Amino acid sequence: MTIMKNSTEVTEFILLGLTNDPGLQLPLFITFLLIYTITLVGNLGMILLIVLDSRLHTPMYIFLGNLSLVDFCYSSVVTPTVMTELLGGDKIISYNDCAAQMFFFAGFATVENYLLASMAYDRYAAVCKPLHYTTIMTTSVCTWLITGSYVISFMNASIHIADIFTLSFCKSNVIHHFFCDVPPIMDLSCFDNQVRELVLLYIESLNVFFALIVICTSYVLIFFNILKMHSNSGHHKAISTCASHFTAVSIFYGTVIYMYLQPSSSHSMDTDKVTSVFYTMVIPMLNPLVYSLRNKEVKNAFMKLILKEE
Repeated sequence: MTIMKNSTEVTEFILLGLTNDPGLQLPLFITFLLIYTITLVGNLGMILLIVLDSRLHTPMYIFLGNLSLVDFCYSSVVTPTVMTELLGGDKIISYNDCAAQMFFFAGFATVENYLLASMAYDRYAAVCKPLHYTTIMTTSVCTWLITGSYVISFMNASIHIADIFTLSFCKSNVIHHFFCDVPPIMDLSCFDNQVRELVLLYIESLNVFFALIVICTSYVLIFFNILKMHSNSGHHKAISTCASHFTAVSIFYGTVIYMYLQPSSSHSMDTDKVTSVFYTMVIPMLNPLVYSLRNKEVKNAFMKLILKEE
Protein backbone atom coordinates (compact mmCIF):
# COMPACT_ATOMS: atom_id res chain seq x y z
CA MET A 1 0.00 0.00 0.00
CA THR A 2 1.53 3.33 -1.06
CA ILE A 3 1.05 6.22 1.36
CA MET A 4 1.16 9.80 0.08
CA LYS A 5 3.37 12.17 2.06
CA ASN A 6 1.71 15.34 3.28
CA SER A 7 2.89 18.86 2.66
CA THR A 8 4.77 19.25 5.98
CA GLU A 9 6.90 16.16 5.28
CA VAL A 10 6.12 14.54 8.62
CA THR A 11 8.13 11.31 8.66
CA GLU A 12 7.27 9.99 12.11
CA PHE A 13 4.93 10.37 15.07
CA ILE A 14 5.49 9.98 18.80
CA LEU A 15 2.90 7.91 20.69
CA LEU A 16 2.42 9.10 24.28
CA GLY A 17 1.09 5.68 25.23
CA LEU A 18 -1.24 4.79 28.09
CA THR A 19 0.82 6.08 31.01
CA ASN A 20 4.24 7.45 31.92
CA ASP A 21 3.93 6.28 35.54
CA PRO A 22 6.70 3.67 36.07
CA GLY A 23 4.64 2.08 38.85
CA LEU A 24 1.81 1.26 36.45
CA GLN A 25 3.77 0.18 33.40
CA LEU A 26 4.75 -3.33 34.54
CA PRO A 27 1.32 -4.25 36.00
CA LEU A 28 -0.38 -3.00 32.81
CA PHE A 29 2.08 -4.94 30.67
CA ILE A 30 1.35 -8.17 32.58
CA THR A 31 -2.41 -7.51 32.35
CA PHE A 32 -2.29 -6.87 28.60
CA LEU A 33 -0.01 -9.87 28.03
CA LEU A 34 -2.58 -12.07 29.79
CA ILE A 35 -5.46 -10.52 27.80
CA TYR A 36 -3.59 -10.93 24.51
CA THR A 37 -2.68 -14.54 25.29
CA ILE A 38 -6.33 -15.36 26.02
CA THR A 39 -7.31 -13.52 22.81
CA LEU A 40 -4.86 -15.56 20.71
CA VAL A 41 -5.74 -18.90 22.29
CA GLY A 42 -9.48 -18.21 22.28
CA ASN A 43 -9.81 -16.94 18.72
CA LEU A 44 -7.29 -19.25 17.05
CA GLY A 45 -8.74 -22.14 19.06
CA MET A 46 -12.25 -21.27 17.85
CA ILE A 47 -11.03 -21.21 14.23
CA LEU A 48 -9.28 -24.57 14.72
CA LEU A 49 -12.40 -26.18 16.21
CA ILE A 50 -14.57 -24.95 13.34
CA VAL A 51 -12.10 -26.16 10.71
CA LEU A 52 -11.59 -29.61 12.27
CA ASP A 53 -15.18 -30.46 13.27
CA SER A 54 -17.40 -31.12 10.25
CA ARG A 55 -20.53 -30.59 12.39
CA LEU A 56 -19.55 -26.92 12.65
CA HIS A 57 -19.33 -26.42 8.88
CA THR A 58 -22.57 -24.42 8.84
CA PRO A 59 -23.19 -20.71 8.07
CA MET A 60 -23.45 -19.77 11.75
CA TYR A 61 -20.01 -21.20 12.53
CA ILE A 62 -18.44 -20.01 9.29
CA PHE A 63 -19.45 -16.48 10.33
CA LEU A 64 -18.14 -17.16 13.83
CA GLY A 65 -14.82 -18.41 12.44
CA ASN A 66 -14.42 -15.21 10.43
CA LEU A 67 -15.37 -13.16 13.50
CA SER A 68 -12.62 -14.91 15.45
CA LEU A 69 -10.14 -14.25 12.64
CA VAL A 70 -11.06 -10.55 12.59
CA ASP A 71 -10.80 -10.27 16.40
CA PHE A 72 -7.36 -11.88 16.29
CA CYS A 73 -6.21 -9.55 13.49
CA TYR A 74 -7.35 -6.20 14.82
CA SER A 75 -6.16 -6.99 18.33
CA SER A 76 -2.76 -7.95 16.88
CA VAL A 77 -2.56 -4.64 14.98
CA VAL A 78 -2.58 -2.70 18.28
CA THR A 79 -1.76 -4.79 21.36
CA PRO A 80 1.92 -5.70 20.66
CA THR A 81 2.66 -2.00 20.05
CA VAL A 82 1.10 -1.07 23.40
CA MET A 83 3.04 -3.75 25.28
CA THR A 84 6.30 -2.56 23.70
CA GLU A 85 5.52 1.02 24.82
CA LEU A 86 4.83 -0.15 28.39
CA LEU A 87 8.20 -1.89 28.59
CA GLY A 88 9.87 1.44 27.86
CA GLY A 89 10.43 0.65 24.22
CA ASP A 90 10.50 3.03 21.29
CA LYS A 91 7.34 5.16 21.18
CA ILE A 92 8.20 6.54 17.76
CA ILE A 93 6.15 5.22 14.85
CA SER A 94 6.91 6.09 11.25
CA TYR A 95 4.43 7.93 9.05
CA ASN A 96 3.81 4.88 6.86
CA ASP A 97 3.54 2.48 9.81
CA CYS A 98 1.02 4.79 11.47
CA ALA A 99 -1.07 4.90 8.29
CA ALA A 100 -0.84 1.11 7.90
CA GLN A 101 -1.88 0.56 11.51
CA MET A 102 -4.92 2.80 11.09
CA PHE A 103 -5.80 1.14 7.77
CA PHE A 104 -5.79 -2.41 9.10
CA PHE A 105 -7.44 -1.52 12.40
CA ALA A 106 -10.25 0.43 10.70
CA GLY A 107 -10.63 -2.31 8.09
CA PHE A 108 -10.89 -5.24 10.48
CA ALA A 109 -13.09 -3.36 12.98
CA THR A 110 -15.53 -2.52 10.16
CA VAL A 111 -15.49 -6.14 8.97
CA GLU A 112 -16.63 -7.11 12.48
CA ASN A 113 -19.45 -4.59 12.18
CA TYR A 114 -20.78 -6.24 9.00
CA LEU A 115 -20.15 -9.80 10.20
CA LEU A 116 -22.30 -9.14 13.27
CA ALA A 117 -25.07 -7.90 10.95
CA SER A 118 -24.71 -11.01 8.75
CA MET A 119 -24.88 -13.23 11.83
CA ALA A 120 -28.07 -11.48 12.96
CA TYR A 121 -29.65 -12.22 9.56
CA ASP A 122 -28.51 -15.83 9.89
CA ARG A 123 -30.14 -16.08 13.34
CA TYR A 124 -33.36 -14.57 11.95
CA ALA A 125 -33.42 -17.22 9.20
CA ALA A 126 -32.72 -20.02 11.69
CA VAL A 127 -35.40 -18.98 14.20
CA CYS A 128 -38.11 -17.48 11.99
CA LYS A 129 -37.71 -19.56 8.81
CA PRO A 130 -36.40 -22.92 10.05
CA LEU A 131 -38.02 -24.94 7.24
CA HIS A 132 -36.45 -22.70 4.60
CA TYR A 133 -33.14 -22.09 6.38
CA THR A 134 -31.03 -24.26 4.07
CA THR A 135 -32.42 -22.51 0.98
CA ILE A 136 -32.04 -19.02 2.48
CA MET A 137 -28.52 -19.41 3.92
CA THR A 138 -26.87 -21.29 1.08
CA THR A 139 -23.10 -21.58 0.70
CA SER A 140 -23.13 -18.90 -2.01
CA VAL A 141 -25.16 -16.47 0.14
CA CYS A 142 -22.80 -17.04 3.07
CA THR A 143 -19.76 -16.50 0.82
CA TRP A 144 -21.17 -13.30 -0.66
CA LEU A 145 -22.00 -11.87 2.79
CA ILE A 146 -18.50 -12.59 4.11
CA THR A 147 -16.72 -11.38 0.96
CA GLY A 148 -18.86 -8.24 0.86
CA SER A 149 -18.01 -7.52 4.50
CA TYR A 150 -14.28 -7.55 3.74
CA VAL A 151 -14.51 -5.59 0.47
CA ILE A 152 -16.76 -2.81 1.84
CA SER A 153 -14.74 -2.55 5.05
CA PHE A 154 -11.34 -2.14 3.43
CA MET A 155 -12.75 0.32 0.90
CA ASN A 156 -13.99 2.26 3.92
CA ALA A 157 -10.53 2.06 5.51
CA SER A 158 -8.97 3.35 2.28
CA ILE A 159 -11.25 6.40 2.43
CA HIS A 160 -10.05 7.01 6.00
CA ILE A 161 -6.41 6.89 4.92
CA ALA A 162 -6.95 9.10 1.87
CA ASP A 163 -8.87 11.66 3.93
CA ILE A 164 -6.61 11.83 6.98
CA PHE A 165 -3.10 11.25 5.66
CA THR A 166 -3.34 14.06 3.10
CA LEU A 167 -3.65 16.53 5.98
CA SER A 168 -0.85 18.91 6.98
CA PHE A 169 0.35 18.22 10.51
CA CYS A 170 1.84 21.47 11.79
CA LYS A 171 0.64 21.51 15.42
CA SER A 172 2.80 18.63 16.57
CA ASN A 173 3.78 15.09 15.73
CA VAL A 174 2.91 13.84 19.23
CA ILE A 175 -0.13 11.55 19.27
CA HIS A 176 -2.04 11.64 22.57
CA HIS A 177 -2.92 7.98 22.34
CA PHE A 178 -1.34 4.52 22.39
CA PHE A 179 -1.99 3.80 18.71
CA CYS A 180 -2.80 5.63 15.49
CA ASP A 181 -6.53 6.20 15.78
CA VAL A 182 -8.65 8.71 13.88
CA PRO A 183 -9.53 11.37 16.54
CA PRO A 184 -5.99 11.97 17.92
CA ILE A 185 -4.45 12.09 14.43
CA MET A 186 -6.99 14.65 13.21
CA ASP A 187 -6.22 16.79 16.27
CA LEU A 188 -2.69 17.32 14.91
CA SER A 189 -3.87 18.97 11.71
CA CYS A 190 -3.11 22.62 10.96
CA PHE A 191 -6.54 23.46 9.59
CA ASP A 192 -10.18 23.45 10.57
CA ASN A 193 -11.22 19.84 10.02
CA GLN A 194 -14.94 20.33 10.44
CA VAL A 195 -15.80 19.23 6.89
CA ARG A 196 -13.49 16.20 7.05
CA GLU A 197 -14.89 15.26 10.46
CA LEU A 198 -18.42 15.43 9.09
CA VAL A 199 -17.46 13.26 6.10
CA LEU A 200 -15.90 10.62 8.35
CA LEU A 201 -18.81 10.87 10.81
CA TYR A 202 -21.32 10.29 8.02
CA ILE A 203 -19.35 7.34 6.65
CA GLU A 204 -19.01 5.73 10.08
CA SER A 205 -22.66 6.44 10.88
CA LEU A 206 -23.71 4.81 7.61
CA ASN A 207 -21.62 1.71 8.37
CA VAL A 208 -22.76 1.38 11.96
CA PHE A 209 -26.42 2.25 11.56
CA PHE A 210 -26.91 0.12 8.45
CA ALA A 211 -25.61 -2.86 10.39
CA LEU A 212 -27.67 -1.90 13.45
CA ILE A 213 -30.84 -1.63 11.35
CA VAL A 214 -30.25 -5.18 10.06
CA ILE A 215 -29.52 -6.42 13.59
CA CYS A 216 -32.46 -4.65 15.26
CA THR A 217 -34.91 -5.70 12.52
CA SER A 218 -33.72 -9.30 12.80
CA TYR A 219 -34.13 -9.33 16.58
CA VAL A 220 -37.54 -7.65 16.51
CA LEU A 221 -38.76 -10.36 14.12
CA ILE A 222 -37.11 -13.04 16.27
CA PHE A 223 -38.77 -11.61 19.39
CA PHE A 224 -42.25 -11.67 17.84
CA ASN A 225 -41.63 -15.18 16.55
CA ILE A 226 -40.65 -16.32 20.07
CA LEU A 227 -43.87 -14.81 21.47
CA LYS A 228 -45.87 -16.95 19.06
CA MET A 229 -44.16 -20.17 20.20
CA HIS A 230 -46.25 -22.31 22.54
CA SER A 231 -43.63 -24.72 23.87
CA ASN A 232 -41.10 -23.83 26.56
CA SER A 233 -38.44 -25.87 24.77
CA GLY A 234 -38.99 -23.75 21.64
CA HIS A 235 -38.59 -20.57 23.67
CA HIS A 236 -35.41 -21.85 25.29
CA LYS A 237 -33.85 -23.04 22.03
CA ALA A 238 -34.59 -19.74 20.24
CA ILE A 239 -33.22 -17.65 23.09
CA SER A 240 -30.07 -19.78 23.49
CA THR A 241 -29.50 -19.56 19.73
CA CYS A 242 -29.39 -15.77 19.88
CA ALA A 243 -28.04 -15.01 23.37
CA SER A 244 -24.31 -15.16 22.55
CA HIS A 245 -24.67 -13.02 19.44
CA PHE A 246 -26.85 -10.45 21.22
CA THR A 247 -24.25 -10.17 24.02
CA ALA A 248 -21.42 -9.61 21.51
CA VAL A 249 -23.49 -7.03 19.61
CA SER A 250 -24.31 -5.06 22.78
CA ILE A 251 -20.66 -4.87 23.87
CA PHE A 252 -19.30 -3.96 20.42
CA TYR A 253 -21.81 -1.29 19.40
CA GLY A 254 -22.03 0.33 22.81
CA THR A 255 -18.29 1.01 22.66
CA VAL A 256 -18.15 2.03 18.97
CA ILE A 257 -21.04 4.51 19.24
CA TYR A 258 -19.50 6.12 22.32
CA MET A 259 -16.04 6.37 20.75
CA TYR A 260 -16.62 7.40 17.13
CA LEU A 261 -20.08 8.82 16.57
CA GLN A 262 -19.44 12.12 18.27
CA PRO A 263 -17.56 15.29 17.22
CA SER A 264 -13.90 15.55 18.18
CA SER A 265 -14.75 18.53 20.44
CA SER A 266 -16.60 16.08 22.67
CA HIS A 267 -13.60 13.79 23.06
CA SER A 268 -11.50 13.56 26.20
CA MET A 269 -8.18 11.93 25.35
CA ASP A 270 -7.85 10.18 28.73
CA THR A 271 -11.39 8.81 28.51
CA ASP A 272 -10.81 7.78 24.89
CA LYS A 273 -7.73 5.79 25.93
CA VAL A 274 -9.72 3.77 28.46
CA THR A 275 -12.50 3.17 25.94
CA SER A 276 -9.94 2.22 23.30
CA VAL A 277 -8.37 -0.38 25.60
CA PHE A 278 -11.80 -1.96 25.88
CA TYR A 279 -12.55 -2.27 22.18
CA THR A 280 -9.00 -3.01 20.95
CA MET A 281 -8.09 -5.61 23.59
CA VAL A 282 -11.00 -6.66 25.80
CA ILE A 283 -13.72 -7.23 23.16
CA PRO A 284 -11.52 -9.53 21.00
CA MET A 285 -10.84 -11.54 24.18
CA LEU A 286 -14.50 -11.67 25.27
CA ASN A 287 -16.07 -12.80 21.97
CA PRO A 288 -14.68 -16.36 21.91
CA LEU A 289 -15.44 -16.71 25.63
CA VAL A 290 -19.04 -15.54 25.13
CA TYR A 291 -19.62 -17.92 22.21
CA SER A 292 -17.85 -20.93 23.72
CA LEU A 293 -19.34 -20.72 27.22
CA ARG A 294 -22.91 -20.35 25.96
CA ASN A 295 -22.73 -22.74 23.02
CA LYS A 296 -23.24 -26.48 23.53
CA GLU A 297 -22.01 -27.40 20.03
CA VAL A 298 -18.73 -25.54 20.53
CA LYS A 299 -18.21 -27.21 23.91
CA ASN A 300 -18.99 -30.62 22.41
CA ALA A 301 -16.52 -30.01 19.57
CA PHE A 302 -13.86 -28.99 22.11
CA MET A 303 -14.43 -32.12 24.21
CA LYS A 304 -14.30 -34.28 21.08
CA LEU A 305 -10.94 -32.73 20.11
CA ILE A 306 -9.53 -33.19 23.64
CA LEU A 307 -10.63 -36.83 23.87
CA LYS A 308 -9.17 -37.54 20.42
CA GLU A 309 -5.83 -36.08 21.56
CA GLU A 310 -5.86 -38.35 24.61
